[in-house]
Amino acid sequence: MTQDTVISIFQQTLELLVLLISMMLLPALAVGLLVSMFQAATQINEQTLSFIPKLLITLATLMLAGPWMLQVVVDYTRRLFESIPALIG
Repeated sequence: MTQDTVISIFQQTLELLVLLISMMLLPALAVGLLVSMFQAATQINEQTLSFIPKLLITLATLMLAGPWMLQVVVDYTRRLFESIPALIG
C-alpha cells in the first residue's frame, strides 16, 4: 500500500463525512436563520425559541435521511473491505 493509496482513501472518507454532516447541518442552519430573523423582527430574545426548532428539524432530517445516510456508509465500508486484497497485493 503506497502513500498515494492511503491519501486517496482518506480523501474519499473526508468527502463522505462532509456529505453526511452537511445533510444534518444545512437544514438546522436554515431554520436557525429563519428563527433569528423572526426574533429580530419581533424583538423576542428567548434562547429556547432558537434551540427547539433546530433540534426538531435535526431530528426530522435524521428520521427522513437516516436510512439513506446509513446505506451510503454501508456501501462505502463494503467497497473499502472489498478493496483490501487489491490494496495489500
